[in-house]
Amino acid sequence: MNFVIDKKWLAENLNKENVKIVDCRFDLAQSAAGEKLYKESHIPGAFFFDLEKHLSSPVLKHGGRHPLPDITQLKAELEKAGIDHRKRVVAYDGGSGLFASRLWWLLSYMGHEEVYVLNEGFSGWLNAGFPITNQVPSSEAVTFKIHIQEEMLASFKEVKEIVNKKNKSPKLVDSRAPERYLGKVEPLDRIAGHIPGAINIFWEEGLSQGSFKTSEAQKDRFSELRHDEPIIVYCGSGVSATPNYIALKMAGYNNVKLYAGSYSDWVSYEDTPVEKG
Repeated sequence: MNFVIDKKWLAENLNKENVKIVDCRFDLAQSAAGEKLYKESHIPGAFFFDLEKHLSSPVLKHGGRHPLPDITQLKAELEKAGIDHRKRVVAYDGGSGLFASRLWWLLSYMGHEEVYVLNEGFSGWLNAGFPITNQVPSSEAVTFKIHIQEEMLASFKEVKEIVNKKNKSPKLVDSRAPERYLGKVEPLDRIAGHIPGAINIFWEEGLSQGSFKTSEAQKDRFSELRHDEPIIVYCGSGVSATPNYIALKMAGYNNVKLYAGSYSDWVSYEDTPVEKG
């Protein structure tokens, strides 16, 4: 199964009716930046989906900093963009793969099988001299049928039970930068550290210059994990764990879940333990 697509393929299939492109550019420091960039220029035919407006729901006391969106509302946005199960969806962001992977996970969770991340994102497309536009496309509305893949999502309750049992399965994988995992710094959440028992495999190490590394390279990254054990991957808010989710699937791990609320949800509860170091 392929999870990514390269810019040459997209350039050759740009005008095909069954190909839908989604621009997911976003800046965590400036939430309006992605839409501004999209309005200035984007890949022809691309629709814009914003991390906070479309791919997340409002922040509450629990659920993390980027709670999963209301699925019914996301379905309506997909339908307006002409996306149904007959379409091949290509998601891109600025080049990190971070926000495109969030859309990849959400569509896969909703049961869409033909969704891919564009390697190198918009920066790679631009550097290759491929066409860009500032025209916002329109599409005939379609019907997107939801088939939730419950096995892709881990709940807070499930993670808490793992921690309380102090067993080693499922394995928890923290996708954040090592210094945040170790508890040396924490710029966003109320307490530094990680969920007890989690190992740290930084999501950025799964990509090189904006492209996902090969399946063999991903297997090397996750070599300490067994293929027969379930895995739950998390990050700070359920966004940067999604490239690791894809990388695990590329490496042949089939039993993988995302703890969507992630560390920001975990520490929103007063009685949850945290480890450092």
